[in-house]
Amino acid sequence: MSLKPIVAVNYKAYYPYSFGEHAVQIARDAVKVWKETGVDIILAPPYTELYRVLKEVEGTDIKVFAQHADPVEPGAKTGYIPLEALKELGVHGVILNHSEHRLKLADINWLVKKAKKLGLQTLVCADVPETGAAVAVLEPDMVAVEPPELIGTGIPVSKAKPEVITRSVELIRKVNKDVIILTGAGISRGEDVYAAVKLGTLGVLVASAIVKSDNPYQVIKDMALNGLKALEK
Repeated sequence: MSLKPIVAVNYKAYYPYSFGEHAVQIARDAVKVWKETGVDIILAPPYTELYRVLKEVEGTDIKVFAQHADPVEPGAKTGYIPLEALKELGVHGVILNHSEHRLKLADINWLVKKAKKLGLQTLVCADVPETGAAVAVLEPDMVAVEPPELIGTGIPVSKAKPEVITRSVELIRKVNKDVIILTGAGISRGEDVYAAVKLGTLGVLVASAIVKSDNPYQVIKDMALNGLKALEK
């Protein structure tokens, strides 16, 4: 089976773009791109929008991830989000250790193991190649390396710091040959995805370029098509 590129969309909490009807419209646009291209798409909306986005992508191969989970067992934990709650809701996975919501390595390990038992996928973020390798040892499904200084700048890591991607791929593959590697930070257009895939990743983790766009459909499709192009032999 041939590999397909991944476009993972982190909605973050951009008000009002990440919420309400706009959140649902991004999901509709993603469904349209999935039907047209067949690429793998992951949507990670805020907790408040998870149910609506899940309903919107029902019957497709699009996966919906939570943006975070807490390393706690269910119980008297007011304000925390245990993995069991996400499983009950019907999400497919969870993003862990984003630079805006860091976790201790021990907590990442606990969450990855717990997620596996629950049948949830994990996408663990890392700020530098060495951290990427460290979390890859924990055997998550995906590792996304994102230099935090480039996040939200519109300056793609694939151009500004291509060595971060190549070094990440090199180190991660030494400890885990199976984990899916993504990259992010400043990814804004299709050509950024093309460059990232050519440097050895399978796709990107992207936020504002899609979520804040006046035409999310066009941005997602451009990224999907360039990812497919980059994987062509």
